[in-house]
Amino acid sequence: MVGTEFFGNFDLASAAIWGFYIFFALLVYYLQTENMREGYPLETDDGAPAPNQGPFPVPKDKTFILPHGRGEVTVPSGQHPDRPVLALQRTSKAAGSPYVPTGDPMMDGVGPAAWAPRRDVPELDAHGHVKIKPLSSLPDFKVSAGTDPRGKPVMTGDGEIVGRITDMWVDVPEQLVRFLVMDVNPEGSGKIRLIPMNFAKVKGDRVVIRSLYAHNVDGIPGIKGKEQITLLEEEKVMAYFGGGTLYADPARLEPQI
Repeated sequence: MVGTEFFGNFDLASAAIWGFYIFFALLVYYLQTENMREGYPLETDDGAPAPNQGPFPVPKDKTFILPHGRGEVTVPSGQHPDRPVLALQRTSKAAGSPYVPTGDPMMDGVGPAAWAPRRDVPELDAHGHVKIKPLSSLPDFKVSAGTDPRGKPVMTGDGEIVGRITDMWVDVPEQLVRFLVMDVNPEGSGKIRLIPMNFAKVKGDRVVIRSLYAHNVDGIPGIKGKEQITLLEEEKVMAYFGGGTLYADPARLEPQI
């Protein structure tokens, strides 16, 4: 009989394992396509569509409602479509050849000084409050351990004094210092710049930022607000200090022994 021949070797265990195989394949497909909502479709180094986009198709647009009344975002088509022309030049016509900067790489935002176009709004915590705030505006916070850098001079990698620390900006939920506030003048000019904490070394009598030299300080990206920093501003400040580790001095571009 048809029923006997078809189901003769098929039981509940076979149904369960085949159901798992099908479910797992669909899960892999779903996760991979959802993962392609950022950074796709792929492009070549020159900005043209890449000839090989991979075995999975780019997913259809999906609109996400952002929390705390910050609007909506649609991806993948809602990504930044206008790719800026970077101040880079390919060293050879061969595919995969490295690029070299054609101008000031720290100001142009290329190489280790590159930054991503994040949203120009402050990062919020789960309750909708700004995460990073000045320590001077947080009466419940204090320096409980280590060396307090406030009031100490700032020394760059070439040994020059370029300012002094006047405040610290704290990630309130994480209770970590994210930035040091530097008055760009030892005498106090009122012009401030932020120093990422992971690029600063606090010593007993000074704060050292080895990634920058004195002539780089004026180029540190500023911020619009007095008591908050946006995601885009964070990205640019971090990128500038990161770029200085290679570009602050031409000697750093040479092979190191």
